[in-house]
Amino acid sequence: MYDSTNPYLNGNYAPWREEGDAFDLEIEGELPRELNGALYRIGPNPHFKPLGRYHWFDGDGMVHAFLLRDGRAAYRNRYVHTEGLKAEMKQGRALFGGLLGRPGEMSPDLPPFKNTANTNIIGYANRLLALLEAASPHELKPETLETVGLFDFEGKVTGPVTAHPKFDPVTGDLLFFGYQPFPPYVTWYRAGRDGKLIESRPIDTGLAVMMHDFIATDNYAIFFVCPSVFHLENAAAGKPIFAWEPQHGTKIGVMNRKTGDMKWFQDEAFFIFHFLNAYEENGSLIVDGCRMKSLDMTGSSFGGNPPLTWQWNLNLKDGSMKQRQIDDVSNEFPRFDERLAGRKHRYGYFAGGNPGSPEKETSFQALLKRDYQTDKLEVHDLGKHFAPGEAVFIPRNSKSSEDDGWVLAVWYDDQLNRSELVVLDAQNFAGAPVARIKLQHRVPWGFHGNWVPVQ
Repeated sequence: MYDSTNPYLNGNYAPWREEGDAFDLEIEGELPRELNGALYRIGPNPHFKPLGRYHWFDGDGMVHAFLLRDGRAAYRNRYVHTEGLKAEMKQGRALFGGLLGRPGEMSPDLPPFKNTANTNIIGYANRLLALLEAASPHELKPETLETVGLFDFEGKVTGPVTAHPKFDPVTGDLLFFGYQPFPPYVTWYRAGRDGKLIESRPIDTGLAVMMHDFIATDNYAIFFVCPSVFHLENAAAGKPIFAWEPQHGTKIGVMNRKTGDMKWFQDEAFFIFHFLNAYEENGSLIVDGCRMKSLDMTGSSFGGNPPLTWQWNLNLKDGSMKQRQIDDVSNEFPRFDERLAGRKHRYGYFAGGNPGSPEKETSFQALLKRDYQTDKLEVHDLGKHFAPGEAVFIPRNSKSSEDDGWVLAVWYDDQLNRSELVVLDAQNFAGAPVARIKLQHRVPWGFHGNWVPVQ
């Protein structure tokens, strides 16, 4: 059914189309009773054979929920029933093209493109939001994963919404932006914890680019304008709509959250998918993230440039910038204790290469815990048949110290062709897992997820 030569349609990238529920899952070890809530994860999972050449970013969003209560675990998964997917299910076949493939079918009965809702999922204002950066979020019911419909902040946000919003740890406000291929290229938003929009500001970045993530501190929002440039005219010809144009370099924009004033820094071309965190220190902004030399969206390895950990120091007083590469171990999907969002952090958690492996720069085999104070790097590796997805840190309680809690991640076992949720003690990161929650099937490689505690 699927293209055997496309790596994004084979192995653990291959679709898993079954929806279902599983209760009282097998647990190896003991699940901490303090973990009462749900880990929601989402990723691309094409329901039908794709039209033309398929890219990982094209698949229909499927939500995987691990429901943890009183030392027991259950699992539920559902597709996000977008308008595009519902139209395809009615016809029994794919109707939309993707990033690399031929154009989809044109019809007044179809949306112009499919909002796949496949990139991130968050708990916000007593609802779940499934996010795709090119369009509006989809609202889901937290218990059943039933799709409610589009969520547009009571009609106040009609454009795209990033898949990486941030929560202000003091006010609970949702901080986010949207980008698009025509002016204003970027718009900044802030919404209250009740789901109502508070403010929006257009930002002139000077270039229409793919901007996957941003970062914020108490007083600033930071945008990296990397030169993966929109070319919408390519869509009709079935060519990629993003092109790498390094002659533009990378601009870093710092917006004062109170006044909207912008300050710009210029650098050589590079690309960032994800940031860890940022904070203010002595008149500078310290930004941590995963940097790639360039981005090629046409192949299966994003240009063959491994993402590496970098840190930027943006001096707001004199406009100077310093940056450094932390190490040479490939890593991505950075996470941290989000109670410290916009504040100085010590620890970061990544999916990445094992520093002791010859493949440390080319494959994700382990989870990494990086101590930014001592430069110590701890590794958790389950063995040669296992590979992890993104890790999520969950504090033991609201008053616990920064790494007093658990790190949860879904691992894939290529020998058994199954997945499991692994729970680590963050303070004994390299030690044996606290608990391993076993599934009887695999969870395809996805993107992001978040923990939502029982309310």
